[in-house]
Amino acid sequence: MPESDQTSDPVTVAVELERLRGTLEAGFARVDGSLALLVQRSDQTDKQLADMETRLDALERARWPLASIAALTASAGLVLALWELAGR
Repeated sequence: MPESDQTSDPVTVAVELERLRGTLEAGFARVDGSLALLVQRSDQTDKQLADMETRLDALERARWPLASIAALTASAGLVLALWELAGR
């Protein structure tokens, strides 16, 4: 058979189309797997971010009394120092 007759043979075209279909399916499967992995990592990152925000909120709530206690202690020290100076 001449070369041009072989490429236009319906069986050859069907075989090549089937190979192309298989290649595309394999490629799509790889892309789907990669996308699934990215979605899973994104979900894990979102969970970690929410956990960090919760922990940060807890730390901020626990920290506010420290500044108030420090201010009260400084004020008490100042009052005691002034009272001691006034007593002399």
